[in-house]
Amino acid sequence: MKREKPVLASGSPRRRELFALLYPEFDVMVPDADETLPAGLPAGEAPELLARRKARAVLACAPGRLIVAADTLVAVDGTALGKPKSREEACAMLHRLSGRTHQVYTGVCVLRGEKCLSFTQCTQVTFYPLSEEEIRRYADTGEPMDKAGAYGIQGRGALLAEKIDGDYFNVVGLPVARLARALSDMAAEG
Repeated sequence: MKREKPVLASGSPRRRELFALLYPEFDVMVPDADETLPAGLPAGEAPELLARRKARAVLACAPGRLIVAADTLVAVDGTALGKPKSREEACAMLHRLSGRTHQVYTGVCVLRGEKCLSFTQCTQVTFYPLSEEEIRRYADTGEPMDKAGAYGIQGRGALLAEKIDGDYFNVVGLPVARLARALSDMAAEG
């Protein structure tokens, strides 16, 4: 009997590349999930909540299949920085991160039927102090516009980071080593 391919519940090209390290063949379904957050929810808890919502949103289209969803959030001083809506907002976020350490949280949900396993991975990222020119030049590339915290560590944003403490792939958007272990745990449970 042919085994069904897992489903990645994400439209992110970066997550697709990383998920392919675990599964050479998989389906992609972009979830239509509510991304509003309860007032007062700590930044570190938001991505896991959103990942669970995304996985459940795809479940109706893929009953019985293994579904993996993720959501990444950048936080500084406990405040979440989402995707910038404008170049100006991207510059403001980069100013806020300049010369500081911030957290990148990725929440992951692995779902098969009623079985659900979820977790959050946190990585500390420290930026070099950035000049106004560096911030403008990076914002002008357009790269910050679809990235939480207004930067992509796997692209030109790598030039901004002085230090990463934790899982690099978590900053890209999918902590594959920890996900591999979660998938093994779920398989062991039957």
